[in-house]
Amino acid sequence: MELSLEEVGAARVVLIAGPTASGKSAAAERLAEAVAARGRVAWIANADSMQVYDGLRILTARPAAEEEARFPHRLYGHIPPGVRYSVGAWLGDIAAVLRQAESAGALLIAVGGTGLYFKALTEGLAAAPEIPLDVRARWAERLQAEGVARLHAVLAGSDPTAAAAIRPTDPQRILRALEILEATGETLEQRQRTPQLAPLVAAESAAAFVLDADRPTLQQRIEERFDRMVGEGALEEVRAILARDLAPELPAMKAIGVREFAAALRGEISLDAAIAKAKMETRRYAKRQATWFRHQMRGWRRVQA
Repeated sequence: MELSLEEVGAARVVLIAGPTASGKSAAAERLAEAVAARGRVAWIANADSMQVYDGLRILTARPAAEEEARFPHRLYGHIPPGVRYSVGAWLGDIAAVLRQAESAGALLIAVGGTGLYFKALTEGLAAAPEIPLDVRARWAERLQAEGVARLHAVLAGSDPTAAAAIRPTDPQRILRALEILEATGETLEQRQRTPQLAPLVAAESAAAFVLDADRPTLQQRIEERFDRMVGEGALEEVRAILARDLAPELPAMKAIGVREFAAALRGEISLDAAIAKAKMETRRYAKRQATWFRHQMRGWRRVQA
C-alpha cells in the first residue's frame, strides 16, 4: 500500500488514521521518503494517545529510534507515564508543531489510531466530547462486572469533585464522568472550564486517509507484531513501568499488554496466557477503532492496507 504524491496534491497537512497494526507508521515513512525525493522536507507527528508516553515504545508500537532519526518526528514519547494527558493538551502541542512545520516549509504528516485526536484537529474541540466506542465499551463492561458502587469508588479516586456531586446509585452520570476522564484526560470540572476550540486543520488544506485491512489480514498482523514485541523486550518494558509505582488508573497503565504482563509478573497467570489475552484485547481494540473510523470519518479517503 502506497500513498502517492498525486493523492496528496497541494495539501499542507496529511492525516493518516487506521486501526492498530494496519501499517500507518510505515505508510507515513514511505510518504516522507517520496516527499524528500522531490526535494521537500516532511515531518511526522504522532496522533496516538498511547504513543505520547515515555517508557512504552515497544508495547505501543512507536517507531524505533533509528526510524525516528530518519525524519523529524514530533509528539512521540514526550509525556511521562505518570501524567494524565488530554486531547486538549495534544491540540495545544500539535498546534505548535503545525506552526513550526509551516515556518520550515515542511509537509506535516500526522499519523495515529486515536480518532478523537483527528476529530478534534479537523472539527474543533467541543464542550461535550464524543466518547470513542472502545472507551464506552470498556466502562460498560466494568459496570456490569463490578457494579455501580465500585465504579463510584474508582471515580472518587480519580475525580473526587465529580464523585462528591454524583450519587453512588447513578450509573449513567458515573459512567459519563469516567468516560470523559479517560477519553480527554480531564475531570468534569476541568472539562467545563475548557473553551471550545475551532478546527486547527481545514478540510480543504489536508489530505486525509483511513487505512483499511480485511479482518483476517489484520488479525494475522496483530499476532505477528505482538510476538515481535515480546522478542524485543515488552515484558522487561512492563517490569520497568511497574517499578515506577504508578497509579493503575493512569492512561499509560491501560496500554494493552501492561495489565496482562503485570499479572504474569505477579505469578497470577502464565506468560503464555498473558500473551494470548493481550492479543485478544488488541484484536478487540482494532475492531472498535475500525468501527469508529467507519462512522466518524466518512469523508476521508479509504486506502487498502
